[in-house]
Amino acid sequence: MTFQFFLSNNSGLQKNIHLRITDNQQNKTYNFCTDLSISEESWDKEKQRPCNIYRKKYKMLNVKLDCIKKKITGYIHHKEADHKKILRREISCEIQKICKGIEDPLQENTLLYYMQWYIDSKKDLICHSTYKRYKVFFHLLERFEGFLCKSFDIDDVNSDFIRDFMIFGKKEEYSENTTYRTIHFIKTILNFVERKGIRTCVRELELRREKQKKEVITLTEKEITKIQKTSVPEELQAAKDWLLISCYTGQRFSDFIRFNIQQVHIIEGKTCLSFAQQKTKKEIFLPLHPKILHIIERNENCFPKTMNIQHYNRSIKEIAKLAHLNESLKSRKRIGYRSKEVQTEKWETLSSHIGRRSFATNFYGKIPTPLLMEATGHSTEQMFLRYINPVNKDRILSLSNYFDTIDKGRMVYQY
Repeated sequence: MTFQFFLSNNSGLQKNIHLRITDNQQNKTYNFCTDLSISEESWDKEKQRPCNIYRKKYKMLNVKLDCIKKKITGYIHHKEADHKKILRREISCEIQKICKGIEDPLQENTLLYYMQWYIDSKKDLICHSTYKRYKVFFHLLERFEGFLCKSFDIDDVNSDFIRDFMIFGKKEEYSENTTYRTIHFIKTILNFVERKGIRTCVRELELRREKQKKEVITLTEKEITKIQKTSVPEELQAAKDWLLISCYTGQRFSDFIRFNIQQVHIIEGKTCLSFAQQKTKKEIFLPLHPKILHIIERNENCFPKTMNIQHYNRSIKEIAKLAHLNESLKSRKRIGYRSKEVQTEKWETLSSHIGRRSFATNFYGKIPTPLLMEATGHSTEQMFLRYINPVNKDRILSLSNYFDTIDKGRMVYQY
């Protein structure tokens, strides 16, 4: 059975989406006109869906197309299993319901049903960013079901399911990281289902977490000093101050942008900052670096003015460009709705997390790791080390200098 979505030939800007279903076994073809429409330039003829399925305008449209494929496939298989006649009128009614947004509740014992149950059960226990990530996994599985034109029961999640999902991930050009993280979330769901007393294939799945060659981009101490010495327009000064603050506190944007003078305390003559991390809810007590104290003093004993993350990200790129951080490097950049590896200049790669990674990298090996982890709020050294740039030029040069010193010592000893 094959589904073919195509646009009508009418002359209007918005064209109706038609559906042709071909049942090769019965040698029958069914044609339907849906109530869904889209402009021709926004339609991907080859993939038979909107060109950008992540754009808000077309996301729901694509969900409806996938739902039609799954629903009608299920209907036809059910009729064939019961040796009953497939009625065109019934198929048309199902298509109309979906087009009008009339949703059936998730069927019990399906993978999506248990995923939604798990997400709902965790909603009040996890931070918003984790909840959003879970919903991304959920919608990714919805698209996978649309790709294969079927709904998956929990019993269907086996090694064949994993293989097909990997094929789907490659075809859709998802990064390996996205694919493997989704697979491991599925394994979490299977374990959740097992705890409910339902047997699954979780013990039969041999899942490995693919090691990603993720480029960790950081600012070296010299580059931070270069930024500090760079004169910037008044409208960029607050972003410059926040960038330096982030490099010397190692905090996420959601935390450092909320710093205020009321959080500052003096402990035995040392100026410290007390706050709760928004993501982890951990209480952090952080001594302030002298450079941060200078920024506070220059801002009339206050932290810089706040800004949203979009403004901050744009501004720190401009600042880095003014500081001539023009080193050429490979970085993942969003092109369309996929991130791809491209050659770019360093200033273009800066984003809100650059300060947190730079802090971890620049002080690693100079300050005991447990103290750094206490500052950043990481629970495990394994998680902390993900922030370390393995290609740290300062450490490489220091090691080279040691080699030179040792070699010169040997030469003197030989003479």
